Amino acid sequence: MNTALPAPRRNVPLAPHTTLELGGRAGFFLEIARESELLEMLRWAAVQGLPAALLGGGSNVVVDDEGFPGLVVRVATRGIEVARSDQEILLTAAAGEPWDEVVSLAVGEGWAGIECLSGIPGTTGATPIQNVGAYGQEIGQVLHSVRALDRSTWEVVTLPKDELQLGYRTSLLRRQPARWAVLAVTLALRPGGEATVRYRELEKLLLAGGRDPGLPRVREAVLELRRVKSMLLTPDDPNRRSVGSFFLNPVVTAAVAEKVARRAVDLGDLACPDHLPRFPSPQGLVKLPAAWLVERAGFPRGFRRGVVGVSSRHALALVHHGGGTAAELLALAGDIVTAVEERFDVSLVPEPTALDGSPLSLPRTSGGGARLRP
Repeated sequence: MNTALPAPRRNVPLAPHTTLELGGRAGFFLEIARESELLEMLRWAAVQGLPAALLGGGSNVVVDDEGFPGLVVRVATRGIEVARSDQEILLTAAAGEPWDEVVSLAVGEGWAGIECLSGIPGTTGATPIQNVGAYGQEIGQVLHSVRALDRSTWEVVTLPKDELQLGYRTSLLRRQPARWAVLAVTLALRPGGEATVRYRELEKLLLAGGRDPGLPRVREAVLELRRVKSMLLTPDDPNRRSVGSFFLNPVVTAAVAEKVARRAVDLGDLACPDHLPRFPSPQGLVKLPAAWLVERAGFPRGFRRGVVGVSSRHALALVHHGGGTAAELLALAGDIVTAVEERFDVSLVPEPTALDGSPLSLPRTSGGGARLRP
């Protein structure tokens, strides 16, 4: 190991490095500020035969109470480069750049394309991994390319957008977490472009303000919406210990959506099938709001079980009120999944991942029966 690079610390608590403030300890832990240090530390872990995990803002991860036996590298690399043309701005941000600072910069410069992604916590390197999206925008709409370390060959490569297999909150990077380490993200933004106003709730708020929805106003409105839903990291917010939306909105066939609607009518959740909230999705599929399913399965906003519960502001956010364990939170998540399956025959999928990037494993109670797969 390079003698200029500090030795990783042993037995470091990981909870303070996550927004949930849950989880055990890392066998080894080091925060790095330079890309070369990241490559060096990952090679060191490989030589030592240790598993290695990358941690950014800790806002989309659930750390197990047993911790992580190997090396955890907190990525704090910084740096932004801009290439200009009349048609677009190519903005390249290091993986450790705080995402909202990148959005703030773009909005301040009049570069359109990510204004609706304001207020999302975490680092820039995480945005293409789950194809981050909110209020009518997705990172995939402006993503140009990702520079990444291929941990199978130790080569640094540039992956163009078309090779990233972007989908709803997923990508090649998310499906192969052990292989890729994101180093930098390049976005293609529109200089002087109009703001994106496609989301009904956002449009309603902007109309109420009676002002031209330029980029700064749209950013302000998005931040306001997120604040009302406790989706901003605010120290005095009782819902602050969360990962934001815990479940993905199920994407199902039209036939499955109709079955859900009819079942909801039979259960008294709806007056008629047409009242089921649903949104069109690519390839003729239908997106169902997971929050609606969660609340009607018996877990309303403000539901609490000991020191974990459902946010009082948003049914998709599971919160830790302090002094709890990851096992308690995951048990609640598992019970919610079971309840939704039993009531509507729809499977909910967690949006956050385990620390190593693998899908979360939820403990499940008995019951359920056959499920209609998304």
